[in-house]
Amino acid sequence: MMYDFTIVGGGIVGLATAYKLQKRYPNLNLLVLEKEDHFAPHQTGNNSGVIHSGIYYKPGSYKAKNCVEGRRELVAFAKEHGIDHDICGKLIVATDESEFPFLDKIYEHGVKNDVEDTEYVSAEQIKEIEPYCEGIKGIRVGCTGIIDFRGTTVKLAELVQKINSNSKTLTGHEVTGLEHKSDHTIITTPKGTFESKRMIFCSGLQADLMAKMDKVKIKEKVVGFRGDYYELTEQGKHKVNHLIYPVPNPDFPFLGVHFTRMTDGEIECGPNAVFTFKREGYGKTDFSWKDTIDALTYRGTWKFFFSNIGFGINEYRRAFSQKLFLKTLQRLIPSLTMDDIRPGRAGVRAMLLSTDGDTRDDFRIEYSKNSIHILNAPSPAATACLAIGNEVVKMVEKQFEIA
Repeated sequence: MMYDFTIVGGGIVGLATAYKLQKRYPNLNLLVLEKEDHFAPHQTGNNSGVIHSGIYYKPGSYKAKNCVEGRRELVAFAKEHGIDHDICGKLIVATDESEFPFLDKIYEHGVKNDVEDTEYVSAEQIKEIEPYCEGIKGIRVGCTGIIDFRGTTVKLAELVQKINSNSKTLTGHEVTGLEHKSDHTIITTPKGTFESKRMIFCSGLQADLMAKMDKVKIKEKVVGFRGDYYELTEQGKHKVNHLIYPVPNPDFPFLGVHFTRMTDGEIECGPNAVFTFKREGYGKTDFSWKDTIDALTYRGTWKFFFSNIGFGINEYRRAFSQKLFLKTLQRLIPSLTMDDIRPGRAGVRAMLLSTDGDTRDDFRIEYSKNSIHILNAPSPAATACLAIGNEVVKMVEKQFEIA
């Protein structure tokens, strides 16, 4: 069978793209290929489960636009299809007056990005919302929430096949080769070959490698950063009601260690951010010679390291010290003790680094003759997935002829 489009990657962005394309063009025969044995196996299924508001992102950026639009659409989707979620709100908390200018900038971004239900809160108001949190000023973001991203991804896969029974969403099919013909591509997997007129790559941690396989030339390289989480124990859970974030350091490309109440009732603390020696390595000692050599022979990796050396050292120290991790958490909740936390899971984030070490922070989507590549989709891509799907459909309509 000749498929009209094949989507490579079964994370939430890949399935949201397939869903949006199938919904817009019900007669198209789509194929989704995921190399693991289940959907949402990597970044989607190992993130903090937060529905981001859009308050952090530079006004006018792809991130800002797609996060706000995507959030609203995601919440409506969750309500319609019974996906576990809760719009519980969050606090962004300043613990020192030196953070006030950054807090103000975040608030201004929220206003410009049309983020609803936001307000400044005082130290007293912080206490009313989160009694154990110590802060001197903050922002309450009421439209932030939590969701089951794995469940959302599975539902998207179901809907694709419900719209068109000829479309297939397959797990356990790793793409190992591509052979381009004049009007289609032959896709090789260990379980057989497929033919497709067009390709859409939503490959996350493998995005640059899949682009290379597809003979798309890009200068940047994907480098993985592991984030370790801790969980609050039963005796510590009562100290967090919703979501609590620090004011992020503008010189470091991560939001900082925060507290997240998950949809299953667990409360996570984290993540930190450390270079991983394996692209899909979730353990602290996971190692791949191939991935390590690939990352450490790239100039952009070292440029990034040297630009963030102080932060990097601190992040590594925390990765191997529960005491230091606790000390970071105590900035927001001073009463936490070692008995209140236990080691949790880990996730790996894909960062598209330029040759000068820039993190290529905005979403990046490019196309070639017969394919579209989502090269960079960092947080809040899960929140923005349906909006990203809309953008890809527009690109498909612009670049390709669709019957």
